[in-house]
Amino acid sequence: MQISRNHLASNRPATNPTKEPTDMTPQEMEKHIVRYGELKPCKTAFIDAHTPGSDQKENFTIIGGGVSESPDQHVHIRETPGFNIGAAGQPPRCRNSLHDHNTAEAFFVLKGRWRFFWGRWGNAGEVTLEEGDIFNIPTGIFRGFENIGTDYGMIMAFLGGDDAGGGVNWAPQVIEEAREHGLVLGENGVLYDSRKGETLPHNVSPMPLMSGEDLAKRGEPTTVDVVPHYVARYWDLMALADRQPVKVIGPDAVIRDRPGFEVDFISRASLANDFYDCDVQEVLMPMRGYWRLAWDGGETTLAPGDTCLVPENIPRMLVPSMSGEASMYRVRRTHDPAGKTMPLT
Repeated sequence: MQISRNHLASNRPATNPTKEPTDMTPQEMEKHIVRYGELKPCKTAFIDAHTPGSDQKENFTIIGGGVSESPDQHVHIRETPGFNIGAAGQPPRCRNSLHDHNTAEAFFVLKGRWRFFWGRWGNAGEVTLEEGDIFNIPTGIFRGFENIGTDYGMIMAFLGGDDAGGGVNWAPQVIEEAREHGLVLGENGVLYDSRKGETLPHNVSPMPLMSGEDLAKRGEPTTVDVVPHYVARYWDLMALADRQPVKVIGPDAVIRDRPGFEVDFISRASLANDFYDCDVQEVLMPMRGYWRLAWDGGETTLAPGDTCLVPENIPRMLVPSMSGEASMYRVRRTHDPAGKTMPLT
């Protein structure tokens, strides 16, 4: 489908009438797309890579440098649109250890069934998420997650900020257990693996354990504190998206927050089959169905698990290319600080 400039001009939104559309060939757009089947995993990304029960997980850094502690981590698109996109793939009963971040972290379940848990020892609260559900995890609490389904599962992650806050903070017991299995995290944020003969450089000390004072600052919210305010269910979003896109994360959204990015949800029923424009970069992440992305200069098809970073000021149109269920998450940066979620209530 080739789209003429006259057709584009008649369909462009009036909010940005003076800017000319940015030309982009299909080959150039493809450089902004990470296909699900081309994702490159890293099995040594974090300190628990040798810990039994966590040693089979795979981490993916899709957009931005992410928070991996391993030089083996492949980064698909280094450019950041104000936030990072990553993913975690895990076989059944594989667990991601307790940690927290300095910036916001949100997940949606692409495949499988997942249990998220939180607190100093992981027993303050928990929630089970099904495919399509989204969870905006509050900052300031340790969190972990495990695949409780019967097949390999995948969750897609959003991390606030261009630099994702400088890394991961691990619960002390995670660092201690990792050391018993040969992995030491340096204070420089780099992992050293004694199984490979690696040792800490003479000028680098091990990452210190959190002090009692720092641990006391971590929250212990219950399930009742968290789930009503930070979780949105897929089938609820599908019902709400019957005539318009649903604001999922944002100040006036289902999850009312300002994490430095905003998320909305679209379905077949919420589209106007028209062009729209954005003055910031936009990330498209199909959840169900095949989607045709068209712009002046070309078109492409996006499938579930694909991630597309669309440059700003390119009028684009999204159309489900097949009948049946179709849904997608869209993410854009905001000018809000990326450091904190809203206070727990």
